[in-house]
Amino acid sequence: HQAAMSVYRLQRTHWNRSVSKFNPTLYRRSTHYNFVTNRNSVKTLKQITTTKLFELYKITFIQIHLKKATVFLNPAACKGKANHVFEKNAAPILHLELMDQTDMLIIAGVITGLLRRSLHVVSNNKVQHVISATLSILKGETVPLDVLQKKSETRQPVFALLGLRWGAFRDVTCSISNYWYLGLLKTRAAHWFSGLKQWPQTHQTSLSYLAPVPRPHDLPTEIPPGPNLLNRIYHRLKNYLNPTPPKEPKPELWENKDFSTLELTVSTNSKNPVKRREADSVLITLDPDSLTAGQFITEGTKKALNPMESVENALQIEACEGASFYDTDNEEYEAMSVEVTPLPRKLWFFCSAECREQLAQAQC
Repeated sequence: HQAAMSVYRLQRTHWNRSVSKFNPTLYRRSTHYNFVTNRNSVKTLKQITTTKLFELYKITFIQIHLKKATVFLNPAACKGKANHVFEKNAAPILHLELMDQTDMLIIAGVITGLLRRSLHVVSNNKVQHVISATLSILKGETVPLDVLQKKSETRQPVFALLGLRWGAFRDVTCSISNYWYLGLLKTRAAHWFSGLKQWPQTHQTSLSYLAPVPRPHDLPTEIPPGPNLLNRIYHRLKNYLNPTPPKEPKPELWENKDFSTLELTVSTNSKNPVKRREADSVLITLDPDSLTAGQFITEGTKKALNPMESVENALQIEACEGASFYDTDNEEYEAMSVEVTPLPRKLWFFCSAECREQLAQAQC
């Protein structure tokens, strides 16, 4: 009885010490439980992946020639743990595939000069994402993506996968990190302070563009056999003796317009690469300059999450080629006159069958 009373007095007098000792115990137990659960999940995922890999290995070993991949990795990605994640999850799968010849490039990071864009993908389950991407590479499942080529008079060409942005929303995006101390309100605060400094934030731009061109027919997967030697000699002699007159190129019908806009965006049609389009073009979006201060903050907050999302009542133009004044794939450049040319289906990206089905079901 006396021992129980002494414990009661200790708890009543020094309750904060008891709570502080009790909390780390709970934290250690919960941490150990989460660690064991995550470890078991990763182990189960790797076992399933190994089974799929050996099934794939039996098929590919018989049907196709083995391939070797060269991996470009940005070790600074994933908070400096990209190399560890790759070596632990992706590299063993690639080694199990027994690749022998260099036939493909796998880019996982920022490769300046090859393609100026960060290729990392934000995912809550990094292990599952890395393993799924690696299996897609081994299966050879790909989708074509358009590329934008941007030329200026003073710089070398720059290539983009998403698009170009120039305007008020892009300028505010660069200053959002300055208001980190406001937490979740930093995005709205950045737009509010930007509106106090200058309003209205309209931009004058001169735009010249060509109409979209029809998409050429897809090349056959199997190359048909060529004509025999006698037919080739006959056609060579016929073209030499009776050459066809050269056709005069049709003049390009450029449309020139001046706009007053809040932001100009030039984007590719790679949002849904599975959908087939009848024409090769880029999408030019001009946000209206008639927004109120409240609408500017609301729409700017949305654009901070999805930069390529257009504002309501925005003017959209499809063009084959354009010249204007930017931000390329979230990389800042000095504003100047530039020429933008789409390169349709320039790159083929690895894509899993599940992702293809999701893209095919999308509306846009």
